[in-house]
Amino acid sequence: MKKLAGKVAIVTGASKGIGAAAAKALAAEGAAVAVIYSSGKEGAERLASQITREGGKASAIQADVSKAADVKRMFEKTKELFGSVNVLVNNAGVFQFDPVEAITEKEFHREFDINVLGTILATQEALRYFPSSGGSIINMSSIASENPVPNSCLYAATKGAIDTITMALAKELGPRHIRVNTVAPGLVDTEGNRSSGFVGSAAGDAGAAATPLAARFGKPEEIAPVIVFLASDDAAWLTGERISASGGLH
Repeated sequence: MKKLAGKVAIVTGASKGIGAAAAKALAAEGAAVAVIYSSGKEGAERLASQITREGGKASAIQADVSKAADVKRMFEKTKELFGSVNVLVNNAGVFQFDPVEAITEKEFHREFDINVLGTILATQEALRYFPSSGGSIINMSSIASENPVPNSCLYAATKGAIDTITMALAKELGPRHIRVNTVAPGLVDTEGNRSSGFVGSAAGDAGAAATPLAARFGKPEEIAPVIVFLASDDAAWLTGERISASGGLH
């Protein structure tokens, strides 16, 4: 039997990159997946269609996770389509690397509203939809939370907050049989890292060369199995953990 047969998963930021790979991997293990997107409608709908064609269950749902009303609606729609939610993957995130002098109030709120507030809002709503048997929340951090590089103080701060939120919620929600864990990817070859120019840059090449396992960027498909593991009963005795999926780069 598939590891997640009969389960329902919500994956935010799932139109591309790690989120898309996670949605595909969760569906392959039997979960019905809500593919959540903010602006990438085409990618999300294409992914949901692919999952469905391959015999899985998925639907693309639009939501801005920094807005409470959107988060409420995405859970309502997911339940309407698939039933009670068992797994929440808080993957939606944004970044912009700037020297500290260039950080604006607007950019501060953009990154913290989506990366941190979005995680909290989705978690709050998930508590209303998880069954009495509990559920699994998987938050996305980054190796930058423990070893930030220059010009990353804002992004690294949001991921440091995710690490702390995860540890606190693991203790708070454990009595309700809700597990809360974090995945911290290293350098991953995603659309975002390509569009920002990081893949192929001097800094990107240096980071790849410093990655002990194969001296390269990771792939979204190499992060997704860690998310599936944490969502499944294989991780039934894990909560409050931070797993680095980084090829040994720290």
